[in-house]
Amino acid sequence: MSEADYEPGMKVRKEVMGSEHVERTLARTTEFDADFQRFITEMAWGSVWARPDLDRRTRSLVTIAILAALGREELALHLHASSNIGVDPREIAEVLLHVAVYAGVPAANSAFSMAKKEFDQPVSDSEREDSLKASPEGI
Repeated sequence: MSEADYEPGMKVRKEVMGSEHVERTLARTTEFDADFQRFITEMAWGSVWARPDLDRRTRSLVTIAILAALGREELALHLHASSNIGVDPREIAEVLLHVAVYAGVPAANSAFSMAKKEFDQPVSDSEREDSLKASPEGI
């Protein structure tokens, strides 16, 4: 891990995820997960997200597509954070259509359900039940 990536990583992490979210996450950090939190800040945010060749909006959309394709609960965090860097919900819908073709309809269906909840769109009872199963923590 690189000490040089920590401060830039923390800056990017707060810009993307929001300072309040990051501060809450850090306040819950214990000795058990302190190294993991440092690792995320240095590697994901300081090393990858801070690279200059893709802008943050593009990185956000790529991250949303990957998390949706993999069915990760962390998707909710990135859907929420996407507005911090100017991503429009219509762009996310386009990304999730892409996910349907390349990763499968079930993955996209689940992601659309999560996104509808995040963007205050009407959801069906079955979608609501599915979204209650995921309780994102984290990044």
